[in-house]
Amino acid sequence: MAIGEPARFVLTLSCEDRRGIVAAVANSIASQDGNIVESGQYGDPETRRFFMRVAFAAGEGMTEATFARGFRPVALAFDLDWKLHDLERKPRVLILVSDFGHCLNDLLYRNFIGQLPMELVAVVSNHETLRRRVEADELPYRHMPVSNATREAQEAELAALAEAERIDLVILARYMQILSPGLSEKWSGRAINIHHSFLPSFKGARPYHKAHERGVKLIGATAHYVTPELDDGPIIEQDVARVDHAMSVEEFIAIGREIEARVLARAVRLHLQHRILVNGARTVIFQ
Repeated sequence: MAIGEPARFVLTLSCEDRRGIVAAVANSIASQDGNIVESGQYGDPETRRFFMRVAFAAGEGMTEATFARGFRPVALAFDLDWKLHDLERKPRVLILVSDFGHCLNDLLYRNFIGQLPMELVAVVSNHETLRRRVEADELPYRHMPVSNATREAQEAELAALAEAERIDLVILARYMQILSPGLSEKWSGRAINIHHSFLPSFKGARPYHKAHERGVKLIGATAHYVTPELDDGPIIEQDVARVDHAMSVEEFIAIGREIEARVLARAVRLHLQHRILVNGARTVIFQ
């Protein structure tokens, strides 16, 4: 933010859908001398839930605390589940990876050129394979090997690192380990996984092999929030590519890896820009 420019905030909220929410939110921001620069809203006719994202420039002297005080009457009147995000504070991010580096490489490059509004704190891997690549960007690389015998201790170390570093978002960039239900629940809504398949089809391991065996004509990738249920979290982003009978499994995998990298990057950017609201098993995304 340039000197003299007003602070920028994003307000996200959800509540039971009813009349007057948009007007009340806009009036509250205006009454605090805020200026709305972007607004999106959606009312789900099935769940009767209302979702809204508002980006606004702050009035003189506005802070998160002063806004909260001024916004409190609206929040109480509509029983809002709401959050205010200061865009000057970049979310602190931890990347988990195993020994496939395509998604990690893409994220590191986007981070290097400033395309992703985040503070990348460290990369954790259960292998040493990608250490040189990460340290070339002068980022900490933490090796945390894991086996069936050490899984509980390794996850405890991982959770402690995330807490100590005040991590806002965990990115599973082809981290080929299944998180325990406890850790998945702990990171609910702030851990994104890339699944190398077009979910909900071909869950679990070796999805490209399964897709090849079935003779599919489209393959894809899915980025979703991590939940205790394997590969079943709310979907954030997906993409596909056409394939045909003449392609080998190896060609499927190569095409799939290109899709995985761009789908994960899109999902991460949407999360960092506070454009995703979870609606039960689904997501509401304000592009």
